[in-house]
Amino acid sequence: MSDSDASGEHEQGDSGKQPGVESRPVSAAARRERRASARPAGKSEARPGSTRPSGKAGDKVAKPADAKGAPTPKRDRKPKKASLFARFTRFIREVWAELRKVIWPNRKQMVTYTAVVLVFVVFMVALVSGLDLGFKELVGLVFG
Repeated sequence: MSDSDASGEHEQGDSGKQPGVESRPVSAAARRERRASARPAGKSEARPGSTRPSGKAGDKVAKPADAKGAPTPKRDRKPKKASLFARFTRFIREVWAELRKVIWPNRKQMVTYTAVVLVFVVFMVALVSGLDLGFKELVGLVFG
């Protein structure tokens, strides 16, 4: 069964084709060939002085011949730590950068947020105190 049979169309031979319209390529190689022939001249070849490697992203790029004889670097080497002073300075710089990103509330917002927090805390204290008193009375009735 071909792609055209699966879609419900029936093969009509060459007589059913429209003149000038090519059929869809069947294989991936044929599709690549058709795409390559449709590109404008000079697009598929690498330009001189270009830093991009030619070919697809998955293609392996040839390494220089002199890199073959070089030993493989060790992977277990740990990078050198910076000095204590340099690490502390970097930490302070990063903290300062993060503090610049903070959106600080204005006075009105601070008063509103503080009032909301205080009301919530008073509500929770009242709730826990009420439950504590209720459980105390319940335990007094049960164990008398």
